[in-house]
Amino acid sequence: MDPATSYGILSLLPPLVAVILAFITKEAVFSLLIGILVGIFITGQNVLFGFTGLVQDALGNADFIWVVCIEVFVGIMVAYFQKSGAINAFTDKISKKNIKAAGAQIMAWLLGIFIFFSDYFSPLYVGTVMKGITDKARVSREKLSYICSSTSAPVCTLIPFSAWGVYEAGLLVGIGAFANKTIATNAVVKMVPYNFYGIISILLVGLIAGGIVPDFGPMKKAEKRARETGKVIADGAKPMIGKELEQIKPNEGTRPNLLINFFAPAIIIIGVTLGTYLISGNAKTLEGFIAAVVFQFITMLIQKMATVQELVDTAIEGIKGIMSAVIILSLAYCLNAISKELGTANYVVSITKAWMTPTLLLVFTFLTCAFVSFFTGTSWGTYAIMTPIAIPLAFELTGGGITNIIYATIAAVMGGGCFGDHCSPISDTNILSSLASGSDHMDHVKTQMPYALTAATISCILYLILGFVL
Repeated sequence: MDPATSYGILSLLPPLVAVILAFITKEAVFSLLIGILVGIFITGQNVLFGFTGLVQDALGNADFIWVVCIEVFVGIMVAYFQKSGAINAFTDKISKKNIKAAGAQIMAWLLGIFIFFSDYFSPLYVGTVMKGITDKARVSREKLSYICSSTSAPVCTLIPFSAWGVYEAGLLVGIGAFANKTIATNAVVKMVPYNFYGIISILLVGLIAGGIVPDFGPMKKAEKRARETGKVIADGAKPMIGKELEQIKPNEGTRPNLLINFFAPAIIIIGVTLGTYLISGNAKTLEGFIAAVVFQFITMLIQKMATVQELVDTAIEGIKGIMSAVIILSLAYCLNAISKELGTANYVVSITKAWMTPTLLLVFTFLTCAFVSFFTGTSWGTYAIMTPIAIPLAFELTGGGITNIIYATIAAVMGGGCFGDHCSPISDTNILSSLASGSDHMDHVKTQMPYALTAATISCILYLILGFVL
């Protein structure tokens, strides 16, 4: 038997333990660590040597280093925003317009949709920019984190030329009638109307932000606390953002220029990321953050806002401020690695593949992708696993032709992977949303889950109906 699938139901234990403990203890680091150790124990390895080997394998790769580098430069960028006084100046300017809670939430929602090209940059920027504004409007950090998360990945799944769309098109090439990238890309474009989860998630955020749909579940309690007491985080909560970033203050007499110190860094990031994508087809997000930080450093020196030593010290404080997020992200990668070794995703697929019928193909594809994504904390990993399984099944139903069933199946894969990722405490985008908004990570996951489940339930009903119609 293939080692990657030989552990059967035991392969579900590490992520299951981690998720259950996270909800019970609200301690993400502890829960992830226990889940990892359970996984190592199942493999029969020495726990000490198995853990050190796992850390080296899971974290010694380009993907992890890339994400950590982005977090590091985000920490430095936020620290420089604080040191220049740019965020406070922007917040003060907006606050003069006396924006209420609904207005602040809608602003965050629209900003998240506008930054459609990166599921990493979107929550990081929206959370950083809007935190002061939503705090003054007495919007809970949990709500801001939800808005950040639900206008990042769902938006990306609906944009065919985003990194997500390009990635999915690449996975489709060679399957059935998808002979080349052009045909595959065209299919990704045509799947958009069937991506019910992406569409509903984004609409739901707007309806809730505008007060058209009232808050429900744990979010209702969080919002009531924020409105009535002004406490944007719960008592005993542990915000993901470090105190180091909160405590950075501009030097006396510093007067930031909003165009240079606030808008320009964001324009640089957008310009580099979007420009490199349009030119080369590969968005250089990290390079955009580095360019923005270098710009901040140089301009703040020229403006005499700080000395070189002060700017270096500020950068170090910025890095310290994001360390809790880096630790959680590191452990999430380790848990994902041990789950991969145990064959968690393969096991989930093996027990659900038998349920696939023509009528239920779409809804089961959506749910299977959600299940895999939830337990692995990765949408893209789910797409890589499920695309070669679900799309051939769809082609069997169409006789090899590219029809609406194919487009809907692609959409179910993308939407399902996004849904599972949205509910998972080990998802990197959830971690980044908690970091940027300064929310307790488990509070973010618990308050967002009912909204994600609502969007998913409506999506399942629509896929079920579509399965009978197509």
